[in-house]
Amino acid sequence: MTPLARLLARRIAATGPIGIADFMADCLMHPEHGYYSTRDPFGEAGDFTTAPEISQMFGELLGLWLAQVWLDQGAPAPFALAELGPGRGTLMADLWRATKRVPGFHAGARLHLVETSPHLRARQRQALPGLDIAWLDSADALPEAPLFVIANEFFDALPIRQFQRDAAGWRERLVGLEDDRLTLGLSAPVPLAALDHRLADTEPGDIVETCAPACAIVETLAARIAARGGAALIVDYGGWHSLGDTLQALRAHRPEPPLAHPGEADLTAHVDFEALARAARTVEGLRVSGPTPQGVLLERLGIAARAQALAQNLAGAALRSHIAAHRRLTHPEEMGTLFQTLALTPARAPDPPGLRS
Repeated sequence: MTPLARLLARRIAATGPIGIADFMADCLMHPEHGYYSTRDPFGEAGDFTTAPEISQMFGELLGLWLAQVWLDQGAPAPFALAELGPGRGTLMADLWRATKRVPGFHAGARLHLVETSPHLRARQRQALPGLDIAWLDSADALPEAPLFVIANEFFDALPIRQFQRDAAGWRERLVGLEDDRLTLGLSAPVPLAALDHRLADTEPGDIVETCAPACAIVETLAARIAARGGAALIVDYGGWHSLGDTLQALRAHRPEPPLAHPGEADLTAHVDFEALARAARTVEGLRVSGPTPQGVLLERLGIAARAQALAQNLAGAALRSHIAAHRRLTHPEEMGTLFQTLALTPARAPDPPGLRS
Protein backbone atom coordinates (compact mmCIF):
# COMPACT_ATOMS: atom_id res chain seq x y z
CA MET A 1 0.00 0.00 0.00
CA THR A 2 1.13 3.55 -0.62
CA PRO A 3 1.59 5.81 2.42
CA LEU A 4 -1.68 7.56 1.64
CA ALA A 5 -3.50 4.24 1.19
CA ARG A 6 -2.43 3.23 4.70
CA LEU A 7 -3.75 6.52 6.11
CA LEU A 8 -7.04 6.09 4.26
CA ALA A 9 -7.36 2.49 5.42
CA ARG A 10 -6.91 3.51 9.06
CA ARG A 11 -9.46 6.31 8.63
CA ILE A 12 -12.02 3.99 7.04
CA ALA A 13 -11.46 1.31 9.68
CA ALA A 14 -12.13 3.89 12.39
CA THR A 15 -15.03 5.87 10.93
CA GLY A 16 -16.45 3.91 8.00
CA PRO A 17 -16.43 4.18 4.20
CA ILE A 18 -15.79 7.52 2.52
CA GLY A 19 -17.25 9.09 -0.61
CA ILE A 20 -15.32 9.20 -3.86
CA ALA A 21 -15.12 12.99 -3.53
CA ASP A 22 -13.22 12.67 -0.24
CA PHE A 23 -11.02 9.96 -1.73
CA MET A 24 -10.14 12.11 -4.76
CA ALA A 25 -9.47 15.19 -2.64
CA ASP A 26 -7.01 13.31 -0.42
CA CYS A 27 -5.34 11.52 -3.34
CA LEU A 28 -4.72 14.75 -5.23
CA MET A 29 -4.17 17.39 -2.54
CA HIS A 30 -3.22 15.74 0.77
CA PRO A 31 -0.51 18.08 2.14
CA GLU A 32 2.07 15.31 2.65
CA HIS A 33 1.07 12.52 0.27
CA GLY A 34 -1.18 14.17 -2.33
CA TYR A 35 -0.39 13.70 -5.99
CA TYR A 36 -0.23 17.39 -6.91
CA SER A 37 1.34 18.39 -3.60
CA THR A 38 4.45 16.29 -4.10
CA ARG A 39 5.44 16.17 -7.79
CA ASP A 40 5.48 17.63 -11.27
CA PRO A 41 3.08 15.30 -13.11
CA PHE A 42 3.48 16.73 -16.62
CA GLY A 43 5.43 15.63 -19.68
CA GLU A 44 7.26 12.47 -20.65
CA ALA A 45 8.90 12.15 -17.24
CA GLY A 46 5.53 12.55 -15.50
CA ASP A 47 2.22 10.80 -15.88
CA PHE A 48 0.38 12.74 -18.58
CA THR A 49 0.79 15.46 -21.19
CA THR A 50 -1.60 18.39 -21.61
CA ALA A 51 -2.29 20.44 -24.74
CA PRO A 52 0.06 23.34 -23.81
CA GLU A 53 2.92 20.83 -23.48
CA ILE A 54 2.12 19.34 -26.90
CA SER A 55 2.51 22.56 -28.88
CA GLN A 56 2.93 26.29 -28.33
CA MET A 57 0.09 26.81 -30.84
CA PHE A 58 -2.49 25.89 -28.23
CA GLY A 59 -1.60 28.63 -25.73
CA GLU A 60 -0.95 31.17 -28.49
CA LEU A 61 -4.38 30.76 -30.04
CA LEU A 62 -6.21 30.77 -26.72
CA GLY A 63 -4.28 33.90 -25.76
CA LEU A 64 -5.31 35.66 -28.94
CA TRP A 65 -8.90 34.49 -28.37
CA LEU A 66 -8.82 36.11 -24.93
CA ALA A 67 -7.26 39.31 -26.30
CA GLN A 68 -9.93 39.57 -29.01
CA VAL A 69 -12.72 39.19 -26.46
CA TRP A 70 -11.00 41.86 -24.35
CA LEU A 71 -10.89 44.21 -27.34
CA ASP A 72 -14.51 43.45 -28.22
CA GLN A 73 -15.51 44.58 -24.73
CA GLY A 74 -13.73 47.93 -25.06
CA ALA A 75 -10.31 46.92 -23.68
CA PRO A 76 -11.12 47.54 -19.99
CA ALA A 77 -8.11 48.35 -17.82
CA PRO A 78 -6.97 47.33 -15.37
CA PHE A 79 -8.32 43.79 -15.66
CA ALA A 80 -7.65 40.42 -14.06
CA LEU A 81 -5.94 37.91 -16.36
CA ALA A 82 -6.32 34.54 -14.66
CA GLU A 83 -5.70 30.86 -15.16
CA LEU A 84 -7.22 28.07 -13.10
CA GLY A 85 -4.83 25.16 -12.59
CA PRO A 86 -1.91 26.58 -14.59
CA GLY A 87 0.30 23.48 -14.38
CA ARG A 88 3.90 24.36 -15.25
CA GLY A 89 2.88 27.81 -16.48
CA THR A 90 3.39 26.78 -20.11
CA LEU A 91 -0.02 27.93 -21.37
CA MET A 92 0.26 31.32 -19.67
CA ALA A 93 3.80 31.80 -21.00
CA ASP A 94 2.63 31.12 -24.57
CA LEU A 95 -0.44 33.30 -24.07
CA TRP A 96 1.67 36.16 -22.74
CA ARG A 97 4.12 35.96 -25.63
CA ALA A 98 1.35 35.83 -28.25
CA THR A 99 -0.40 38.93 -26.88
CA LYS A 100 2.62 41.20 -26.48
CA ARG A 101 1.69 43.22 -29.58
CA VAL A 102 -1.95 43.72 -28.60
CA PRO A 103 -2.02 47.43 -27.65
CA GLY A 104 -2.68 47.92 -23.94
CA PHE A 105 -3.20 44.25 -23.12
CA HIS A 106 -0.03 43.69 -21.09
CA ALA A 107 -0.19 47.12 -19.50
CA GLY A 108 -3.74 46.53 -18.28
CA ALA A 109 -3.35 42.91 -17.19
CA ARG A 110 -3.06 41.93 -13.54
CA LEU A 111 -1.95 38.31 -13.51
CA HIS A 112 -3.62 35.84 -11.13
CA LEU A 113 -2.93 32.10 -10.98
CA VAL A 114 -5.24 29.82 -9.02
CA GLU A 115 -2.90 27.10 -7.78
CA THR A 116 -2.65 25.30 -4.43
CA SER A 117 0.45 23.18 -5.08
CA PRO A 118 3.67 24.77 -3.75
CA HIS A 119 5.68 22.60 -6.14
CA LEU A 120 3.75 23.80 -9.20
CA ARG A 121 3.81 27.42 -8.04
CA ALA A 122 7.60 27.21 -8.14
CA ARG A 123 7.49 25.84 -11.71
CA GLN A 124 5.11 28.63 -12.74
CA ARG A 125 7.47 31.24 -11.30
CA GLN A 126 10.27 29.81 -13.46
CA ALA A 127 8.09 29.84 -16.59
CA LEU A 128 6.97 33.44 -16.08
CA PRO A 129 10.11 35.31 -14.99
CA GLY A 130 9.83 38.99 -14.25
CA LEU A 131 6.03 39.05 -14.12
CA ASP A 132 4.10 40.30 -11.11
CA ILE A 133 1.93 37.32 -10.20
CA ALA A 134 -0.71 36.92 -7.51
CA TRP A 135 -1.16 33.27 -6.55
CA LEU A 136 -4.57 32.35 -5.17
CA ASP A 137 -5.89 29.24 -3.46
CA SER A 138 -9.38 29.39 -5.00
CA ALA A 139 -11.46 31.10 -7.66
CA ASP A 140 -13.43 32.80 -4.89
CA ALA A 141 -10.34 34.94 -4.21
CA LEU A 142 -10.23 36.44 -7.72
CA PRO A 143 -10.60 40.23 -7.61
CA GLU A 144 -13.80 42.16 -8.27
CA ALA A 145 -12.66 43.48 -11.65
CA PRO A 146 -13.14 42.68 -15.34
CA LEU A 147 -12.09 39.02 -15.41
CA PHE A 148 -10.56 37.18 -18.36
CA VAL A 149 -9.81 33.58 -17.39
CA ILE A 150 -8.62 30.33 -18.95
CA ALA A 151 -9.27 26.91 -17.40
CA ASN A 152 -7.58 24.08 -19.31
CA GLU A 153 -7.88 20.60 -17.81
CA PHE A 154 -8.86 22.07 -14.47
CA PHE A 155 -12.40 20.86 -13.90
CA ASP A 156 -11.60 17.19 -14.62
CA ALA A 157 -9.54 16.99 -11.41
CA LEU A 158 -12.25 18.33 -9.10
CA PRO A 159 -13.74 15.74 -6.72
CA ILE A 160 -16.88 14.00 -7.95
CA ARG A 161 -19.58 11.93 -6.31
CA GLN A 162 -21.00 8.84 -7.99
CA PHE A 163 -24.54 7.54 -7.57
CA GLN A 164 -25.78 4.17 -8.82
CA ARG A 165 -29.42 3.69 -9.64
CA ASP A 166 -31.38 0.79 -8.20
CA ALA A 167 -35.06 -0.04 -8.06
CA ALA A 168 -35.51 2.06 -4.90
CA GLY A 169 -33.67 5.16 -6.12
CA TRP A 170 -29.97 5.90 -5.68
CA ARG A 171 -27.03 4.49 -3.75
CA GLU A 172 -23.76 6.41 -3.41
CA ARG A 173 -20.57 4.63 -4.42
CA LEU A 174 -18.13 4.60 -1.51
CA VAL A 175 -14.53 3.58 -0.84
CA GLY A 176 -14.35 0.99 1.93
CA LEU A 177 -12.15 -1.86 3.18
CA GLU A 178 -12.19 -5.56 2.42
CA ASP A 179 -9.44 -7.78 3.81
CA ASP A 180 -7.42 -4.61 4.57
CA ARG A 181 -7.64 -3.51 0.92
CA LEU A 182 -9.41 -0.45 -0.43
CA THR A 183 -12.49 -1.43 -2.39
CA LEU A 184 -15.58 0.15 -3.90
CA GLY A 185 -19.03 -0.45 -2.46
CA LEU A 186 -22.47 1.10 -2.22
CA SER A 187 -24.32 2.98 0.50
CA ALA A 188 -27.83 2.19 1.62
CA PRO A 189 -30.51 3.70 -0.65
CA VAL A 190 -30.63 7.48 -0.19
CA PRO A 191 -33.31 9.96 -1.26
CA LEU A 192 -31.71 12.42 -3.65
CA ALA A 193 -33.95 15.19 -4.92
CA ALA A 194 -31.11 16.63 -7.02
CA LEU A 195 -31.19 13.51 -9.19
CA ASP A 196 -34.97 13.10 -9.46
CA HIS A 197 -34.78 14.42 -13.02
CA ARG A 198 -32.42 11.57 -13.97
CA LEU A 199 -34.92 8.83 -13.14
CA ALA A 200 -36.47 9.30 -16.58
CA ASP A 201 -33.30 8.57 -18.56
CA THR A 202 -31.54 5.96 -16.42
CA GLU A 203 -32.09 2.32 -15.53
CA PRO A 204 -31.13 0.26 -12.47
CA GLY A 205 -27.36 -0.19 -12.49
CA ASP A 206 -26.64 3.10 -14.27
CA ILE A 207 -24.14 5.50 -12.69
CA VAL A 208 -24.49 9.28 -12.64
CA GLU A 209 -21.68 11.58 -11.50
CA THR A 210 -22.04 14.99 -9.90
CA CYS A 211 -19.43 17.65 -9.15
CA ALA A 212 -20.71 20.36 -6.82
CA PRO A 213 -17.32 22.17 -6.64
CA ALA A 214 -17.25 22.59 -10.43
CA CYS A 215 -20.73 24.10 -10.52
CA ALA A 216 -19.90 26.44 -7.62
CA ILE A 217 -16.76 27.69 -9.37
CA VAL A 218 -18.64 28.28 -12.62
CA GLU A 219 -21.32 30.24 -10.77
CA THR A 220 -18.59 32.38 -9.16
CA LEU A 221 -16.94 33.11 -12.52
CA ALA A 222 -20.30 33.77 -14.18
CA ALA A 223 -21.36 36.26 -11.50
CA ARG A 224 -18.07 38.20 -11.77
CA ILE A 225 -18.20 38.27 -15.57
CA ALA A 226 -21.86 39.29 -15.77
CA ALA A 227 -21.33 42.10 -13.27
CA ARG A 228 -17.88 43.39 -14.26
CA GLY A 229 -17.26 42.14 -17.79
CA GLY A 230 -14.75 39.62 -19.02
CA ALA A 231 -14.78 36.04 -20.27
CA ALA A 232 -14.02 32.49 -19.21
CA LEU A 233 -12.85 29.80 -21.61
CA ILE A 234 -13.15 26.27 -20.26
CA VAL A 235 -11.32 23.47 -22.10
CA ASP A 236 -11.57 19.91 -20.84
CA TYR A 237 -12.39 16.37 -21.77
CA GLY A 238 -15.95 15.26 -21.21
CA GLY A 239 -19.37 15.50 -22.76
CA TRP A 240 -22.95 16.57 -22.40
CA HIS A 241 -25.11 14.81 -19.81
CA SER A 242 -23.34 12.58 -17.30
CA LEU A 243 -23.94 8.84 -17.60
CA GLY A 244 -21.54 6.09 -16.59
CA ASP A 245 -18.43 5.64 -14.47
CA THR A 246 -15.69 7.94 -15.81
CA LEU A 247 -13.36 7.98 -12.78
CA GLN A 248 -9.89 7.11 -14.05
CA ALA A 249 -6.31 6.95 -12.87
CA LEU A 250 -3.18 7.56 -14.92
CA ARG A 251 0.35 6.64 -13.86
CA ALA A 252 3.44 6.80 -16.08
CA HIS A 253 1.14 7.53 -19.04
CA ARG A 254 -0.76 4.27 -18.48
CA PRO A 255 -4.29 3.80 -17.12
CA GLU A 256 -4.69 1.81 -13.93
CA PRO A 257 -7.50 1.08 -11.42
CA PRO A 258 -8.34 4.25 -9.44
CA LEU A 259 -7.75 2.54 -6.07
CA ALA A 260 -4.39 1.00 -7.03
CA HIS A 261 -1.89 3.69 -5.95
CA PRO A 262 -3.57 6.49 -3.94
CA GLY A 263 -1.44 9.64 -3.99
CA GLU A 264 0.86 8.32 -6.71
CA ALA A 265 -1.46 8.45 -9.74
CA ASP A 266 -3.49 11.21 -11.33
CA LEU A 267 -7.23 10.90 -10.73
CA THR A 268 -9.74 12.57 -13.05
CA ALA A 269 -13.31 12.24 -14.28
CA HIS A 270 -15.05 13.44 -17.41
CA VAL A 271 -16.51 16.94 -17.15
CA ASP A 272 -20.29 17.21 -17.46
CA PHE A 273 -20.58 20.32 -19.64
CA GLU A 274 -24.35 20.27 -19.33
CA ALA A 275 -24.04 20.77 -15.57
CA LEU A 276 -21.53 23.60 -16.04
CA ALA A 277 -23.76 25.35 -18.58
CA ARG A 278 -26.80 24.95 -16.32
CA ALA A 279 -24.88 26.46 -13.38
CA ALA A 280 -23.73 29.43 -15.48
CA ARG A 281 -27.23 30.09 -16.79
CA THR A 282 -28.50 30.69 -13.25
CA VAL A 283 -26.67 34.04 -13.46
CA GLU A 284 -28.66 36.80 -15.10
CA GLY A 285 -26.93 38.77 -17.84
CA LEU A 286 -24.56 35.99 -18.90
CA ARG A 287 -24.09 34.31 -22.28
CA VAL A 288 -23.01 30.65 -22.47
CA SER A 289 -21.41 29.66 -25.78
CA GLY A 290 -20.69 26.06 -26.74
CA PRO A 291 -19.78 23.41 -26.05
CA THR A 292 -17.63 23.30 -29.17
CA PRO A 293 -15.07 20.54 -29.83
CA GLN A 294 -11.49 21.64 -29.21
CA GLY A 295 -10.43 20.77 -32.74
CA VAL A 296 -13.24 22.82 -34.26
CA LEU A 297 -12.41 25.85 -32.12
CA LEU A 298 -8.69 25.68 -32.92
CA GLU A 299 -9.41 25.40 -36.65
CA ARG A 300 -11.75 28.39 -36.49
CA LEU A 301 -9.06 30.36 -34.67
CA GLY A 302 -6.54 29.65 -37.43
CA ILE A 303 -4.37 26.80 -36.20
CA ALA A 304 -3.81 25.52 -39.75
CA ALA A 305 -2.25 28.81 -40.85
CA ARG A 306 -0.18 29.02 -37.65
CA ALA A 307 1.01 25.44 -38.14
CA GLN A 308 2.08 26.18 -41.70
CA ALA A 309 3.97 29.30 -40.61
CA LEU A 310 5.88 27.41 -37.92
CA ALA A 311 6.61 24.55 -40.30
CA GLN A 312 8.57 26.85 -42.65
CA ASN A 313 11.62 26.70 -40.37
CA LEU A 314 11.42 22.98 -39.54
CA ALA A 315 12.72 19.81 -41.16
CA GLY A 316 13.23 16.14 -40.40
CA ALA A 317 12.23 14.90 -36.96
CA ALA A 318 11.25 18.39 -35.77
CA LEU A 319 8.83 18.79 -38.68
CA ARG A 320 7.34 15.33 -38.13
CA SER A 321 6.84 16.14 -34.45
CA HIS A 322 5.18 19.45 -35.33
CA ILE A 323 2.78 17.75 -37.75
CA ALA A 324 1.95 15.11 -35.14
CA ALA A 325 1.26 17.81 -32.54
CA HIS A 326 -1.15 19.59 -34.88
CA ARG A 327 -2.96 16.32 -35.49
CA ARG A 328 -3.08 15.43 -31.82
CA LEU A 329 -4.66 18.76 -30.89
CA THR A 330 -7.27 18.81 -33.64
CA HIS A 331 -7.99 15.39 -35.13
CA PRO A 332 -11.38 13.85 -34.19
CA GLU A 333 -9.71 10.56 -33.26
CA GLU A 334 -7.35 12.27 -30.81
CA MET A 335 -8.01 15.40 -28.69
CA GLY A 336 -10.15 17.10 -31.33
CA THR A 337 -13.51 15.80 -30.15
CA LEU A 338 -12.66 14.23 -26.79
CA PHE A 339 -11.98 17.75 -25.49
CA GLN A 340 -14.77 20.31 -25.48
CA THR A 341 -14.75 24.08 -24.99
CA LEU A 342 -17.29 26.32 -23.25
CA ALA A 343 -17.21 30.13 -23.03
CA LEU A 344 -18.85 32.52 -20.58
CA THR A 345 -19.26 36.17 -21.59
CA PRO A 346 -21.61 39.02 -20.68
CA ALA A 347 -24.89 38.86 -22.59
CA ARG A 348 -24.33 42.46 -23.72
CA ALA A 349 -20.97 41.60 -25.34
CA PRO A 350 -20.42 40.31 -28.90
CA ASP A 351 -20.30 36.55 -29.47
CA PRO A 352 -16.85 35.18 -28.63
CA PRO A 353 -14.72 34.04 -31.60
CA GLY A 354 -15.17 30.46 -32.70
CA LEU A 355 -18.07 29.55 -30.40
CA ARG A 356 -21.81 29.95 -30.76
CA SER A 357 -24.46 30.47 -28.12
